[in-house]
Amino acid sequence: METLTLRFSGENDPVLTVVLNRPEVLNAMNTRMLEELLALFREQAYNDALRCVVVTGAGDKAFSTGGDLKERHGMTNQQWRHQHHLAEDFILAVVDFPVPVIAAVEGYAFAGGCEFALATDFIIASETASFGLKEVTRGIMPGGAGVQNLARAIGLRRAKELIYTGRTIDARLAYEWGLVNRVVAAGKALDTALEIAAEIVVSAPMAMRFAKLAINNGSETEFHPAYALDIAAYNVLVASEDRHEGIAAFNEKRRPQWKNR
Repeated sequence: METLTLRFSGENDPVLTVVLNRPEVLNAMNTRMLEELLALFREQAYNDALRCVVVTGAGDKAFSTGGDLKERHGMTNQQWRHQHHLAEDFILAVVDFPVPVIAAVEGYAFAGGCEFALATDFIIASETASFGLKEVTRGIMPGGAGVQNLARAIGLRRAKELIYTGRTIDARLAYEWGLVNRVVAAGKALDTALEIAAEIVVSAPMAMRFAKLAINNGSETEFHPAYALDIAAYNVLVASEDRHEGIAAFNEKRRPQWKNR
């Protein structure tokens, strides 16, 4: 791929690391990158061996500063909307991805870059990281689900302040507000995310996929229908081979051999 670097790791390649690889422009997302990201997440959604995806940016200056405004300069309204349709589909592909996606952020995560990170399951940030949705300072508003995801992450009033002003916050404040899960030393975001991915890989794959499905969909509805979804998923897992294997492995004091069925 022209704009992405991919690396599988672990036994049977269960972890995919995706590197946004345009460091010369702070990993800004041009049309080609959006096309490649959309194709990648659509394709890998059907990879049964995959257990976790970790996304990061090349270099130490930025995760991504969002859309490539130099490319966008001079676009017609139709061209802009066409490109943004790619971004919309890509963000939904990340949100709905069947296995966990972790963002490892060093440096800037601005505009669409911040929205990409917000669309993942959670964020590991280095102490150099900073976050902001700057679109209102460019005459538009966040269009990659950042409005919705930021409000869900840090609360309505804090999200309004950041979105209305385009102000940025550092990693420590992002942690205090619940935007990121951990703050680590500079240069350690990817290593930490991969360590967490290795823990995820140990979990039963069906159980993890159903848990993500229940969390994501349940958070969008009221308690009782959300809990009904939990129990429906739970009852599918009760009848699975992996449930039998998990109990057997516990009693036999050995590592489970998951079959994903």
